[in-house]
Amino acid sequence: MKRLVRDRLLTAEEAATYNVIRQHDRTATFEQLHHVLQQLKATRESQGLSLVDVTIRTGMEPSILVDLETEQGASPTMETLARYAEALGKRLQISLSDT
Repeated sequence: MKRLVRDRLLTAEEAATYNVIRQHDRTATFEQLHHVLQQLKATRESQGLSLVDVTIRTGMEPSILVDLETEQGASPTMETLARYAEALGKRLQISLSDT
């Protein structure tokens, strides 16, 4: 992937505009992640599974699952989310949408 480089510095107004856009995008992304983590926990509980059950099914450390469900520093990889979903009989889907 080629990196684009500007031939000038952004004005303060341009920088502020870009920062607002970036912050909005991050907030929306984290809200979606929060929703997915809530769904995973709710699904696990509705299936009557303990964290130990999911640990056995995924092979992940229990602390990872606890961190996911309590959203402590939640920045999981796609692999982690997919493994958790698969352990619950679900499939993780990712989509791209217009902002």
